[in-house]
Formats: sequence, structure tokens, C-alpha cells
Amino acid sequence: MTILSRYLFFPVFLLCLGNVLPAQKNTSQAPLLRESMRENPDGAFKQIRRTLQTALADGDDYQAAVCYGQIGELYYFQAAYLQALDNFYRAESLFRKQKQLPELATIWIKIGETRLHNKQYPSSLEAFEQGLALYESAGTEEGITDALAHIGQVHEKNGNLEKAKYYQYLALAQLNEKSDGALAAIIHENIGSIYEDKFQLDSALVYFSNALEIANKTNDKTLQIRITNNMGDIYRKTGEYSTALGYTRQAVALAKRMNEHYQLASAYRDLSKIFSLIGQHDSAYYYSEAGRNIHTEIFSEDTAKQLTILQTLFELEQKEDAITQYERERRVHYTMLLFGIAIFLLLLFLGLSIISRQRSKIANERKLNEQNQKLYETQKIAMETDLYNKQLKAENLRNELELKSKELTSHTLHLIQKNQLLEELKEKLGDIVKSDKRDQRKELKQLLNLLQLNHNQDKNWEDFRIVFERVHEHFFDGLKAHCSKLSSADLRLAALLKMNLRSTDISTMLGISKDSLRIARYRLRKKLALPEGKSLGAFIQKL
Repeated sequence: MTILSRYLFFPVFLLCLGNVLPAQKNTSQAPLLRESMRENPDGAFKQIRRTLQTALADGDDYQAAVCYGQIGELYYFQAAYLQALDNFYRAESLFRKQKQLPELATIWIKIGETRLHNKQYPSSLEAFEQGLALYESAGTEEGITDALAHIGQVHEKNGNLEKAKYYQYLALAQLNEKSDGALAAIIHENIGSIYEDKFQLDSALVYFSNALEIANKTNDKTLQIRITNNMGDIYRKTGEYSTALGYTRQAVALAKRMNEHYQLASAYRDLSKIFSLIGQHDSAYYYSEAGRNIHTEIFSEDTAKQLTILQTLFELEQKEDAITQYERERRVHYTMLLFGIAIFLLLLFLGLSIISRQRSKIANERKLNEQNQKLYETQKIAMETDLYNKQLKAENLRNELELKSKELTSHTLHLIQKNQLLEELKEKLGDIVKSDKRDQRKELKQLLNLLQLNHNQDKNWEDFRIVFERVHEHFFDGLKAHCSKLSSADLRLAALLKMNLRSTDISTMLGISKDSLRIARYRLRKKLALPEGKSLGAFIQKL
């Protein structure tokens, strides 16, 4: 993290952390820094940085941790959450080393707030629970109350309204007469917000009223404006528009008086909603535009302010770095001069040695390159010869495969013709059996049964399988890998499908009807466990 980035978020330094972290050691500089922050933030930041440098030089870990926490606060209020977390964790490490439990708990609460604003809800919840555990160990009642309220806020952001309400009520139970009034008002406001999310508007109104009553006794005008505006929201949602207008206009007046632009913009938006509901659309449009214009002005002012701060802090960084660099150069000037002379002589000696070695290396590399060239040429000839032999082998394999394919096709056609002849003979014999010649019927029927038996038990299947496997190696092994319980009939059907034969030819070779062929295909699909819609033929062709 650069020093420049540490400057960017100073304007709210110590307003919160200075009130929460107890000054158990020498923190007398903190009030001065809070006042100077308002009048001269650049000078205040320089003072914090010098305090940090002094603390680090003196080994004062407590003061260094306080400074890191203060810098983290600056980044947090300027929405630079990564830089804020970096400094908070530095402070946490030092406070943990010294076992400063209240300060350590406060830092964990700040880490949780940073992660909460960055919408990292799980990690923010862990940080708040860590802070709660430390506050409980230190016995800090107000810290426990604050931690419980923060945990409830995380659950509300996550939409877990019952858990959120549970923790807010725990925080409410921790309050006593000595509790901070602003914290009490915030807890009541949080409970009211939970009831509003649950659309239990009567309960929400009770807690918002309590929060407003407590907030009016404090000097926190921003809190008063926010709660007053929430009251207007509740009355608007319950349909009491005149009462809602009263509260919202009161929030507008207070925001104008306190110059709270964010709260004023929020109140204007609520006025716009109320006027829209009662049908005064001109007023609704006016206040909607007024709120939008305020947001535009706020963005422009914040941008200009941040640019100004950036420029100022950049100049401060340059000046601080220049002074530091000058002081360092004065301390090491003569030592560096001696080292420079020694390094120059050493480099000169090394240069001469490198030149001598380089000449020898060049000569050796020339010889080596010549040898490598000869070796390369020899290897090239060997590779070309090997490639030629592989090409010849591949050509022979292609020719052999083509020959086997022709042999398989010829064998298949022979089987088809034989089966067609047998089928024709079977039909003729069947016609003879149906004739009225009684003296021939018995002999012909026996002959018909013999032909049927011959047809079903194809003696040429083994020859066909041998030729098929020469062309399609490992086909049956791949098929059985999907299902080990395939019958010989299943294997025949798969082989014929692999040859992409027509259904008519397949049924002729198998000696079955087309309906029987469809049944056989269906059974094969089931055994192979093919999903619905996947083609059996496409599956077979891929094997």
C-alpha cells in the first residue's frame, strides 16, 4: 500500500474510533488531531504519520496500533474498503500481540462494518461475533450491546428477520441508564426497521417513536432526521398521508437546517411518493427532481473534494519522500562512494574475465555447431527413411483392409443369396404341403421342418464372424464392454447393423420377419441400456 493511498480518506478521522478506543496509554494527541482534522486535514494527517513513524521507531506497538486504526477509519468513511481493512488488520495484529481486549474488540467491529458496507455478509458476521466474544471476555457492557446490534443488522441484510429481531432484542436488554443514548436510539430504530420489513407497521411505529424520543435527547441531528423520515414512511404505508407529510416535512426542515444533503434527498424522495399517492403528481414530480438534483450535486461536490484531497496528498507524499530521501542520502553518501569505487573495480575485472571466456566459448560453440549440424543431417535422413517406411506400411494396411472389406461384402452377399434361395424353397414346399395330395404330405412336411431347422441354425455364421473380425477388429469386445450378457443372436444383429445393411437384407440373413427384426432391435437397445432418443444404428457405427 502506498503512502499516497493512505492520505485519501482522512476527513472523518477519529470521530468514531477516538470515542470507542479507550486510551489506556498515552493518546493525548488524539483530541488535537480531531480538531485539526476539521480545520487542516493535511496537517493532521502529517501529524498522524509522524506519530506512527515515531511509535514504530520506539517500538511502541500500542500507539502504532492506534494510528493504524485511525488511518483505517479514514479509508472506511471514504468507501476505500480494501485499504481500510489493510490498516484495521495491522492494528488488530498489534492489539492482539499486547492482549488489549477492548481495543481489539473495537477493531473487529470496524472490520465487520467495513465488510458489511462492502456486502460481504458472511465475513462481516464472523467479525462481529469475534468482537462480541472479545467484549464479553473484557466485560465491556456497552461494547457487547454494540456488537449484538451489529450482528442483528447482518441478519436483517441477509433477510433472516427472526434472527435479526432476536439479536436486536438481546442488545436492547443490555441497555441501562448509563448507556449511550445514540446507541439506544439506533437499536430501537433497527427493531422498527425489522418490523417494517415484516410489514408489522403498528409495532414498527412503536419502536420508531421510541427511537425518535431517545434521539431528540441527543445531539445527533443526523440520527434525528433519519428516524423522523422513517416515521413518515410508516404513516405513508398505513395510508395516513397527512401525518406522513408532517413528519417528512419536519425531516426536510431539519436536514436543511443541518445542511445534511443526503438526508434531504431521501426526504424529498419520500415527499414525492406521498404526493404521488394522494394524486398531486406535479408536486410528486417536483420533489422527485429535487432529490435527483441533490444527488447530482453531492456527487459533483464529492468528486471535486476527492480530487482536491488527492492532489494535496500527492504533493505531501512527494515532499515527505523528498525530505526522507535527502536525509538518507546524506547518511550513506561516503559509504556508497567507497562501495561504488569497489564495485567499479570489481566490474572491470569481471568484464575482462568475461571477454576472455566469451572468446573461448565462441570458438567451442562454433565447433559444437558444426558437429550438431552433421548430427542433424544424419537424424534428418533417418527420420525421412522412417517416415517413408511408415507410409509404405500404412499403404499396405489400407490395401489389406480394402481386400478384407471386399471379402466380407462378397461373403455377406453369398449368405443373402443362400438365405433367399432357402426362403423361396421353403415357400414352395409350404405350398406343396397345403395341396391335396395326401401321399406326399408327410414326406414334404418332414423336408420343410428340416429346411426350417437348417435356416435357423446358420452354419455359415462362424465363417462370417471370422471374416467380419478381420475387418472390424475389437468390435465384439467393445460391444461386450457395454453389456456382457449379449447372446449370439444379438452379436449377429449388431454385426449386420455395423455393415449398414438394409432391414430387408438383415431379416433375410437372420431368417426372421421384419416384425421379429424390430423386436430383436428393441431387445438389443434394452441390453445396451441406450437412452431414449439415441439411435441404435448410430451407436453401433461408433464402436
